[in-house]
Amino acid sequence: MAKRLRVAVIGAGIGGLTAALALLREGAEVQVFEQAPAFGEVGAGIQVSANGTRCLFALGLEAAVREVASAPAGKQIRLWSTGQRWTLFDLGESSVARYGYPYLMLHRADLHRVLAEAVLAAQPGCIHAGARYLRHEEQADGVWLEVEGHGAQHFDALIGADGIHSACRERLFGAGVPWFTGCMAWRGLVPMSRLPAHLAAPVGTNWVGPGAHVVTYPVRRGELLNFVGVVEKPGWTDESWNTRGTVDECLRDFAHWHEDVHAIVRAIEQPYRWALLGRDPMPRWSEGRATLVGDACHPTLPFLAQGAMMAIEDGVVVARCLAARPDDPAEAFRRFEALRHERTARIVRGSADNARRFHDPRLASAEGAADYVNREWSPERVQQRYDWLFSYDATSVDVETAPHPA
Repeated sequence: MAKRLRVAVIGAGIGGLTAALALLREGAEVQVFEQAPAFGEVGAGIQVSANGTRCLFALGLEAAVREVASAPAGKQIRLWSTGQRWTLFDLGESSVARYGYPYLMLHRADLHRVLAEAVLAAQPGCIHAGARYLRHEEQADGVWLEVEGHGAQHFDALIGADGIHSACRERLFGAGVPWFTGCMAWRGLVPMSRLPAHLAAPVGTNWVGPGAHVVTYPVRRGELLNFVGVVEKPGWTDESWNTRGTVDECLRDFAHWHEDVHAIVRAIEQPYRWALLGRDPMPRWSEGRATLVGDACHPTLPFLAQGAMMAIEDGVVVARCLAARPDDPAEAFRRFEALRHERTARIVRGSADNARRFHDPRLASAEGAADYVNREWSPERVQQRYDWLFSYDATSVDVETAPHPA
């Protein structure tokens, strides 16, 4: 940067830490404020497709990411009732050959640790836990930020990366109203040692069925299997990831499913459940010297496995925009928003479409399901749905001539 910017990042999740690291690599000074008092084993699995690994590797994290990742051979579709399998796509050498980067699967806490360590190595002491955002005010020469326990501080720019319940978004644009999708999700982790060999294979699996689906894949070097089960259940609206459920409750939600699904559920030590709430894409998410990234501005349903990828891409692109216009953060953020709006809105809509695809009533019978899966997951349709996602390059999008939003 021709001018060394001082940037505040609100939130130390995947998006906030990626933005912080990308900014540090561009020569900015960064302070990250996280309201949680400490970091732990947050969340469960995360799928990092080629568009995400491209960003992480460009930030110098290839060795650290590979050390904690699982590199699955491919993805498959399985039918809820019979267990019939269909190959979805190869994730190993084919991903590298087609997109230049691998498709990896990680425990979210492992990726979080890798990012945090890289940020602190670049600027020691810049991540502040137990630091709740209170408010900010923009002035002609910057932003005054007030954070609990840290008083008021002056920055050149502010990035809100504080997630789906973003206080920064509320300050800038109001709270917004989510809508309940009618779906509830279960999550859990299973040590591979507890599973029969055929369920410990290094593949990602999408089980599809009428009104519900299950996703499983290996994480943490293949030591754990990540389980997510989504079931249509009106009336459950708790959005917290940390609501405890029981194995028996989860088994009841998938009562007539294949025994392989039951074996995985029975091996979960502590299942958690949460309601899936939807939010429409925001028309804009930047205001002057402040902008939003990740779930703070475009939260999405998990059915394209791109929520964290959007946050990672956002972090790289917003840093590049600021590096291109360090003298005018407001213009940098306008360019950032213009570059990211169409893609992120398309992902939000595509994720909602996949929910319907995974739960289609035609999956009820084995005969109807075969025709449906062969059509909906044909190589041509899979390529159409995923090529544009995986081939995107946040490290090279043109930040100099980005269109100006209307």
